[in-house]
Amino acid sequence: MRKVIHFLKRVFCPAGSCQDQGYDNSSGQPRVVARSQHNLSRQNISSNCRKVLHHLHAGGYQAFLVGGSVRDLLLGHEPKDFDVATDATPEQVRKLFRNCRLIGRRFRLAHVFFKNEIIEVATFRANENDKRTVSKDGLVIRDNMYGTVEDDVLRRDFTINALLYDIKKFSIVDYVNGLEDLNHGLLRLIGDPATRYREDPVRILRAIRFAAKLGFRIEEHTAAPIKSSAVLLRQIASARLFEEVNKLFLSGYSANVFSLLLQYDLFGLLFPATQECLTDPMIHLMVDNFLQVTFSATDERVQLGQSVSIVFLLAAILWPPRQERVIRYEAEGCSEQEAKERASLETLSEEVDIIEIPRKMHHQIDEIWNAQRYLEDRRGKRPFRMVNHPRFRAGYDFLLLRAQADPDLEPLAQWWQAFYEADHEQRLDLIQKLQRQKQKGPRRKPRAVPAQQD
Repeated sequence: MRKVIHFLKRVFCPAGSCQDQGYDNSSGQPRVVARSQHNLSRQNISSNCRKVLHHLHAGGYQAFLVGGSVRDLLLGHEPKDFDVATDATPEQVRKLFRNCRLIGRRFRLAHVFFKNEIIEVATFRANENDKRTVSKDGLVIRDNMYGTVEDDVLRRDFTINALLYDIKKFSIVDYVNGLEDLNHGLLRLIGDPATRYREDPVRILRAIRFAAKLGFRIEEHTAAPIKSSAVLLRQIASARLFEEVNKLFLSGYSANVFSLLLQYDLFGLLFPATQECLTDPMIHLMVDNFLQVTFSATDERVQLGQSVSIVFLLAAILWPPRQERVIRYEAEGCSEQEAKERASLETLSEEVDIIEIPRKMHHQIDEIWNAQRYLEDRRGKRPFRMVNHPRFRAGYDFLLLRAQADPDLEPLAQWWQAFYEADHEQRLDLIQKLQRQKQKGPRRKPRAVPAQQD
């Protein structure tokens, strides 16, 4: 990352052309960086997006590549998707593209569909606060006013996400000093941070996500209101928070996300029961170690191009409070099965009130938890039944994570790894060896036999 930032500084700030205070655009005129002075090539933009941009221009409209795709291309990353902003209204966009569908209520968007890609086209938004529908707490509810390209830029969240690429002139257009912040590795909100967080509290989580993803520092004024504004996240619909949790933890930098969430006192707002375990002096080190192992393993899978599952990750995040409750219920006299059922139901029910975990996932999470008990019971033919269970692999992977955090579980994890990789005869041999080990133990002292009487 440092090499990338150093490269960008050389490209955008040649020999004294940029001041430490940032590029001065107080005149209202954007900074325009010609093709010879930046590294963004149109060849790295998807062909479908280029078609949309050119077709909008041919129709007489303004159109720019916008958002995270410009940022990522400048950093040398491959964008996840490509977004377009234009002065054409959604209805005008639909007339230009037969493969177009309009979506959204708070703000209307056009989706242009291609075989393997969707290009999102948004009309420039106005920056007129008096024409927005806002709740009593400052949350924007409806915002369908259209404006100019400058209005639209000023309405975006972070400066590094407000850069424009003009495909007609192959230039970068910067109204908000986004290039300076990109050069310095800074994440800065556009406008007053406290106000912007009130307008949409999810921006707090977006700040965490981008800082974790890019390795950027959150600018001090942007960071200052985060802790005091965090309670605003309770206004957000639980379904939307579930989507944000997916983005936070399944994009390949969940370990960094976890660290930042703890730093800004946000983790407890999303997972209060797990946060209680993290603050328990008796178990906090063990819980923290387990979560660190989980997030690191998740990030490694993403980097290797392997699949990751929010079900598996939620099972891990909620495992500590579930286990703490199992122990408590058993101490109160519940049977093992009853304690686990009550603990699972209570843990999931409480979390659903915060993030809307879909109902079908409840059963899947519970299956992963229950699999741990079955993996510990290796009598008779149980291992053969378990290894053929649909949830075996998830339960087995979960056990491996637990073993990384708890050395006492390593022998069990090693046995299952050997059993999983063995053929049928080898599996029989493993079970027989296990049975012989259990049969061994301290030899009983022979019972004394009374002497026979004559």
